[in-house]
Amino acid sequence: MTAPLLVLLLVPLLLPFAVRPLAGRVLDRLHPVVALWTLTLAALVLAGASVSALGALVLTGLLKLPLFAALGELVHPLPAPPTTLVLPAAAAATGVLTVSAWTLLSSALRQVRAFRTAWWQADRSPTADDLCVVDSPHPDAYALPGRPHRIVVTTGMLRSLSPAERQALFAHERAHNAGGHYRFLLAAELAAHCHPCLRRVRDRVQLAAERAADEAAATAVGDRHLTARAIARAALAAHASPSTRPDFASAATTGPVPQRVAALLAPPADRPRTASWIALLLAACTAVSACAAATGVIAFHHEVEIAQGEARR
Repeated sequence: MTAPLLVLLLVPLLLPFAVRPLAGRVLDRLHPVVALWTLTLAALVLAGASVSALGALVLTGLLKLPLFAALGELVHPLPAPPTTLVLPAAAAATGVLTVSAWTLLSSALRQVRAFRTAWWQADRSPTADDLCVVDSPHPDAYALPGRPHRIVVTTGMLRSLSPAERQALFAHERAHNAGGHYRFLLAAELAAHCHPCLRRVRDRVQLAAERAADEAAATAVGDRHLTARAIARAALAAHASPSTRPDFASAATTGPVPQRVAALLAPPADRPRTASWIALLLAACTAVSACAAATGVIAFHHEVEIAQGEARR
């Protein structure tokens, strides 16, 4: 691996730092549904490019070692910068991938346990269509994915809202299930474990999902002020209450609620030119990261094939 190729593999690791401030502005400029798709796809591509670059760096360091060079049928080490530069980079990449894999596994196990607990509670609770009422004094409500989708609400939450506010809350949670928002949250969570800067993108994906459900609920009940009031009162009621729901089970009480309420009460903004520039910059960063990672991995593979061809001669 030549020095320019090593620099090329660093591009996917650095670009998420540039995407982080852009992610904070996408939702302010785009419709929530468009922002949800845009941010999620960008996070997945950036995460894939980052992992690919880290993997290429790890293999570069391994092939510098005689044992792995022999296993790879190489007669001599790959073209590479000095060992004092390659091996520390490979060691760092190995550490990052190990920590990422460990935190992802821990998070997955925790979420599976929370999902099973939530389904167990829902199965034991009274139901009416897709609505499950859990007998608990702690106010909580969330959309539970599965077959069939369910809306879980506690008796404490029902007592905290008026009948009209309950309907707005239910419309919000039904919008989560109808839009399959748990898939976006799972994808964003996966990406966040691949690069620390993508945690900011994950938070914006979560907010975009909530804003999309807010808009859908406001349309369903025909009253934006009622929807804003229901979300605010539900968030206040659930503020100090513990919740065992999985992170991908969307809830109206999550995220920056004051910002969401303000968005519901504010007149719609019309800034298409600014929105197009923000989306274009985000797409450009994502494309550059993907191209750099793909080019670096292909070039690395080509160098390995050349070395293996020399070994067979």
